[in-house]
Amino acid sequence: MKFTAVFVVLFICFSSNVFTQTEEAVKVPKRIYTTKRLIKRPVIDGKINEGAWDAVEWSSDFTEKNPDEGTPPAYQTKFKVMYDKKFLYVAIRAFDDEPELIQQRLSRRDGFQGDRVNVIIDSYHDKRTAFVFTTTAAGVKGEEIVSQNGNNWDASWNPIWYTNAAVDDKGYTIEMKIPFSQLRFGKAKEQIWGFNINRTIFRLQERSLWQRIPNNQAGFISEAGELHGLKNLVSQKQLEIQPFTVLQYDKYPAEAGNPFRDGSDLTLNAGLDAKIGITNDLTLDLTINPDFGQVEADPGAIALDGFQIFFREQRPFFVENFNIFDFEFANGQDNVFYSRRIGRNPHRGASLQDGEFADVPQNSTILGAAKFSGKTKNGWSIGVLESVTANEYATIRQTDGTEREQIVEPLTNFFVARAQKDFNERNSFIGGIFTATNRFLNGNFNELHKAAYTGGLDFQHNWKNREYYLDGNVIFSKVLGSEEAITATQKTLRHNFQRVDADYLSLDETKTSLTGTGGRLELGKNGGGSWRYSGGVIWRSPELELNDVGFLRQTDEIIQFGNLNYLWQVPTETYRNINIGFEQFSIYDFGGNLNRIGLEGKGEISWINNWWTEGGYGINTNFFDNFFLRGGPRWKRPNTAFAYLFFGSDRSKLFSFTLGYSNRHSQESVVGRDRFVVRTNYQPTDAFSMSFNVEYANLFDRTQYVTETAFNNDARYILGRIQNQTLTTTLRLNYSFTPDISLQFYGQPFISKGKFSNLNYVLNPLGNSINDRIAVYDDTQILLTDDAIAIDANNDGVQDFNLPNGGYLVDENRDGDADYAFRNPDFSFVQLQTNLVARWEYIPGSELFLVWARGSVGNTDTDTDLLNSVSDQVFREPANDTFLVKFTYRFAR
Repeated sequence: MKFTAVFVVLFICFSSNVFTQTEEAVKVPKRIYTTKRLIKRPVIDGKINEGAWDAVEWSSDFTEKNPDEGTPPAYQTKFKVMYDKKFLYVAIRAFDDEPELIQQRLSRRDGFQGDRVNVIIDSYHDKRTAFVFTTTAAGVKGEEIVSQNGNNWDASWNPIWYTNAAVDDKGYTIEMKIPFSQLRFGKAKEQIWGFNINRTIFRLQERSLWQRIPNNQAGFISEAGELHGLKNLVSQKQLEIQPFTVLQYDKYPAEAGNPFRDGSDLTLNAGLDAKIGITNDLTLDLTINPDFGQVEADPGAIALDGFQIFFREQRPFFVENFNIFDFEFANGQDNVFYSRRIGRNPHRGASLQDGEFADVPQNSTILGAAKFSGKTKNGWSIGVLESVTANEYATIRQTDGTEREQIVEPLTNFFVARAQKDFNERNSFIGGIFTATNRFLNGNFNELHKAAYTGGLDFQHNWKNREYYLDGNVIFSKVLGSEEAITATQKTLRHNFQRVDADYLSLDETKTSLTGTGGRLELGKNGGGSWRYSGGVIWRSPELELNDVGFLRQTDEIIQFGNLNYLWQVPTETYRNINIGFEQFSIYDFGGNLNRIGLEGKGEISWINNWWTEGGYGINTNFFDNFFLRGGPRWKRPNTAFAYLFFGSDRSKLFSFTLGYSNRHSQESVVGRDRFVVRTNYQPTDAFSMSFNVEYANLFDRTQYVTETAFNNDARYILGRIQNQTLTTTLRLNYSFTPDISLQFYGQPFISKGKFSNLNYVLNPLGNSINDRIAVYDDTQILLTDDAIAIDANNDGVQDFNLPNGGYLVDENRDGDADYAFRNPDFSFVQLQTNLVARWEYIPGSELFLVWARGSVGNTDTDTDLLNSVSDQVFREPANDTFLVKFTYRFAR
């Protein structure tokens, strides 16, 4: 703990010095635009040529935000705002002396390409959240909900509103018509809203704002100007009902004798989504039998460390307004609520007898789900989610031709409640979350938790014009179940209670519940002057368990961390801005063991020609791993260093690229990894764009975990030298016929190949040298065979190991008899995912989808090179094809 104590003392001393010497942020007076009620409604055609707009005055004098903050922009912008009983109207004139150079890039909704204007409306006036309406010079619309005072921009929100744009000899013009039913505000006689307009000149990579916000000012939404003059607004409660119908045809390779895999399936499905405005602040979202057929498939991934892989949520019902439910409590992706748990694949497979076949559902059916969410005028942010997934059954065709059903997933209820309250003039908030998962086991599924509950509190306090902050959270979890279920949880990789060398942990097979805690506390400076810094602590107790409806990678950690950054924010003839940083952390377990010290220096430069460069170098020392041997003793890793360098070209050009390289290497050459990244974007016309990304990684590790077995009644941990090559290529093609009609193609072949050599076993997991930690098998001890292995080593009539597909036989003591065996760990996994989506938003909020998806998964010969393996999977292996038509219609009031 000495290192931590020294760092904390130095951090406090440094903080005290900087608090007194730092340059303060520039004080910028609030701008006010006073709107008026319209006299006549304008036609929203993008051309501001009607007398209806004469009811209000223009406002202009925008100030550059990037690259040269605080100066006049290359071309000015002006706007008007007026309103009637149901709508807010915005007119924008974006001047440009070279209209032929205006980038009118077509894209799908929320594409955010080319020249554009963002109207930012903080109708709550909470100075932390806002609704953003974007229109490009090509007339493409986009919308976002902003939270965390500008740190989180969520483009999943799709309200109904109206806009258009037109290019002329002076630049381009935009008209917007925004229904008050899509906004949230209080009941004051005269509304005061936060308001700002951001313009992007794409070819210059220049942003300008109506309300200036200096780059060294902490916060974004809190610093907006104000919109006045909205008087006697009547609450417009939202009511939208969106039924959908899906016709789906699946074609796949038939399996001989399997009645459930005869080569094709045809299904018809229907459901309903709805939005109901309970008040003008709070909305109820409902979904019945939701369909996510047009959602893009998850990318390919292999987890060599055994931990669960995080996949982002892509289903619209759960993505929209997720910021209200979000509760990241530590670092990484750990979250109290991980919506991918709802509708997950069943926990069980089918139990089959010889000659039987099964039809097993891929996902749990979501019978229905409801979200109640919003934010009130007095600062309450509220979210409640309720969802029920069905009992799932596998249908089994028996050898006599009859069928039986076998349950593979129980009926489950998921509940999430989230709240936050602003106070102290919106400079502080305190909040909480509660989740509950209840499974109706009915005497079955002893391996699953019967119930799981989590609760958490979070807070943030900002002071001195939001330059300094203190925030944190604490969470509690409790899971209940049978002795079998709780024992299994204790033995999972993220807990490892069975570790014999951890006297502070004990596996209790009589427990029927686990209770744990976690949290984070952080103090820092994020505005004013050029210095930024923070420090704090994170913890996850050994019994913390979130994975019934949350995401938790591992437990038994206490992390102390610190960050220090210096920013150059005034452009020169060479660069636009520079950020240099230093990070430090120390990791302890709950037994008081220091498991790692990490140091990293990094930097980012944005050059004057809009190219950019970033790089860094770091080291991990005093490196121990409680999870490496997957329930075995603590393992000493070698000191490891890493470096990376990425650079990219100007993203405003028709062709842009990113090139990157990273390397990891350790003492004694135990571990090494090279990773290469190439990303390209090309837009030859305004309507067509494409991107092609390639990522290749080559890893070797002399101590890759293979398996655990027994030798002379002791645990034997088998490792090996792995050569792991991974290749991922991703192609995206986008063609937009109009802002409302688009065609998109996505294709991703993925391959990961691992070959093992120099197989070895653990001698002393804490040895100083790699030769102290492992012993490599010689040729007289180990034999690889393709023949089935079934050996009764003890001559007691019981097969001690049985490998029907062959593997390794080990005679460790060289007495001529096999002591143990294990499967061949070599692998070559190939996955292909493609889809082609045609989308037509025929009226605002109503869509027609035509989708073709093609995918396959296979294992190839490990001796085949990567490119041939990919080629075989893409062009030669049979694949699954899905064709679907999805029709939605949104009834809105």
